[in-house]
Amino acid sequence: MDADTKQLKRTLKSAGLSDPVIEAAWPAWWSESASSSPSAKAELRFSLARRLGLSPKALVGDRVEFVWRDHVRFKNLTVDSDDERAALNSFGLSVARMLFRGTSHGAGVSGTSESELRTAILRSRPFVDFSGLLATCWALGVPVIHLRVYPLQAKSLHAMVVRDGGRHAVLLMRDSQYPAPAAFWLAHEIGHASRGHLSDGEAIADVFEPDDPDSGDDEEKDADRFALTLLTGSAAPNIVTNVENFGARSLAAAVLSEGPRHGIEPGTLALCLAYKTARWATANAALQYIYSEKKDVWRAVNAIAQTQLDWAQLSDDSADYLRTILALGDV
Repeated sequence: MDADTKQLKRTLKSAGLSDPVIEAAWPAWWSESASSSPSAKAELRFSLARRLGLSPKALVGDRVEFVWRDHVRFKNLTVDSDDERAALNSFGLSVARMLFRGTSHGAGVSGTSESELRTAILRSRPFVDFSGLLATCWALGVPVIHLRVYPLQAKSLHAMVVRDGGRHAVLLMRDSQYPAPAAFWLAHEIGHASRGHLSDGEAIADVFEPDDPDSGDDEEKDADRFALTLLTGSAAPNIVTNVENFGARSLAAAVLSEGPRHGIEPGTLALCLAYKTARWATANAALQYIYSEKKDVWRAVNAIAQTQLDWAQLSDDSADYLRTILALGDV
């Protein structure tokens, strides 16, 4: 690797971007021989700028300047660096804009109530589950993806919702092998979008802390209520058990029986009980008995994205980048 390329990578990393996202954004056509071409070096910087939401003019001078600096709000996560905040916001908006170009506009979710969405989903299935939420989002023109490349060095977010041009996109980040946790994360982000918590060009990045139910600001509590109503029919579901010291197997059996009767997905019902009783270890252990097998949720999310995106509407550069950050070769 020539000295100029090494310096460019160091510059990007010093701005808060992670090594994986820098590698993902690096165009496949770049080679050692290209480093001797001024036009190729300029195109490299323009390509990185498009993919990462950077100022092309600044990057040509090997200086990182994020296009969107001050429009991401972190929930339940302290971010001390302005560069990290700008990096995540610019990354999220650049990815969202690519997704919008490959997605039909749709009605969106702004102003749509949780009850309206729940009623619509229940017309075709016994309860609101993760797959139903995914299908509804895409049908309404809200793309949902699961990032396999994380933009920051050492942060552990669950999900991010982005608004641009009046449209919303959801970027899931935390891995799960069961759909119920991901269903809550997605429903929560839909809540932010529906309730109008974001202005254009803004993003909200969430970390969920189930052990601290009183944490979070009013927007977070509002999005939580939205998610619970969408998933269960009530913002404060009254869930009780007649067994005080229930175990994982008995909990699984109970929710598999009672969940469908009340229009609640069994895994979601188990997590609701955990939220009320703080029995998270038991509820999480019950998931293995509720679902027939462990499956990487991200694979299902990105497999759907692969079929829903109109790849012909994307430039080759954008399409290659999206395929990389979604790890579509591994789906």
